[in-house]
Amino acid sequence: MTKKNILLLAGDGIGPEIMLEAKKIIDWFNKNKKLDIDYSEELVGGASYDENETPLTDQVLYKAMDSDAVLLGAVGGPKWDTVDFAKKPERALLRLRKEMRLFANLRPAICFEELVSASSLKPEVISGLDILIVRELTGGIYFGEPRGIEPIENGERRGVNTHVYTSKEIRRVAKVAFDLALKRNKKVTSADKSNVMEAGLLWKEEVQALYDEHAMYKSISLNHMLADNCAMQLVRNPKQFDVIVTDNLFGDMLSDEAAMLTGSLGMLPSASLSEKDKHGRTRSMYEPCHGSAPDIAGKGIANPIAMILSFAMALKYSLNFDQEAELLESAIKLVLKDGLRTADITEKGKQNVSTTQMGDAVIAKLELKK
Repeated sequence: MTKKNILLLAGDGIGPEIMLEAKKIIDWFNKNKKLDIDYSEELVGGASYDENETPLTDQVLYKAMDSDAVLLGAVGGPKWDTVDFAKKPERALLRLRKEMRLFANLRPAICFEELVSASSLKPEVISGLDILIVRELTGGIYFGEPRGIEPIENGERRGVNTHVYTSKEIRRVAKVAFDLALKRNKKVTSADKSNVMEAGLLWKEEVQALYDEHAMYKSISLNHMLADNCAMQLVRNPKQFDVIVTDNLFGDMLSDEAAMLTGSLGMLPSASLSEKDKHGRTRSMYEPCHGSAPDIAGKGIANPIAMILSFAMALKYSLNFDQEAELLESAIKLVLKDGLRTADITEKGKQNVSTTQMGDAVIAKLELKK
């Protein structure tokens, strides 16, 4: 079996704690499933700034670009609030996305049956939810030019950001959504603001054109929806969706909304993927949807499940170990079925466990299935 190389970037806050549990899972698979995954660890974010006066060194960036996958914990915290903007911990994440050309962000929103009561929505609305948001990650208003803050007459100032997309940028992320839909429930909703934005109209037209040009996508049901209506429908009837594809700005908002439908950000992973290069390789980074949570760092109460599920996504999308990914996901479901809960998903009558205990419980379930 070909050796796989993973770079672990634990980062700040609870990052090192949850990454430790992911490492235990990787070690288990290496020992019991002979996966031959070689991993190394480096600093990123605030931890890197403290050591190197930069949130991401060139050496770590090059190592990330040469890895089969990157697992990232979390970056940032109030400790670095006064650091120069260009050197803030979060800049490491943006640089990794840019240099690795990670244009497609996959954010699943899955409601585990055992955690239905954790959602603020009625059980019948949320039960069985399993949707995937595909967000364009390197274009749109976050990167468009011109941008900036400039003085104008009468002593006032003007802030400018530019929402811009090309056909290629739209089509490549739409292709990711369609290809994923073929492996799921064959339903894609494209969210835009084509009624008021020219870039939104281009988005709608290019997504539709890609769909029309490829016979392989004809089995997919494609629906175009205005982004504000999509936000409303996620709360009203979220199970009408399967795959949602949208731009950088709306994807940022809709993915966070979808995440909270499930009740806890501590349960949700994400993946960011690149195109294939001339050698047929893709670059990828996997991380929990939650932040560094500095208020609970070091207390041993962080939920490691989103980090572990991020590794499961890496097994599936980058390392081609689909069966092992399904095994890991099923082990997590069994742990939740047993009533084990970390502080963020605690329920009356359930057993509260620490970060380490949750990771150990997942391994115990894997042992039963090996």
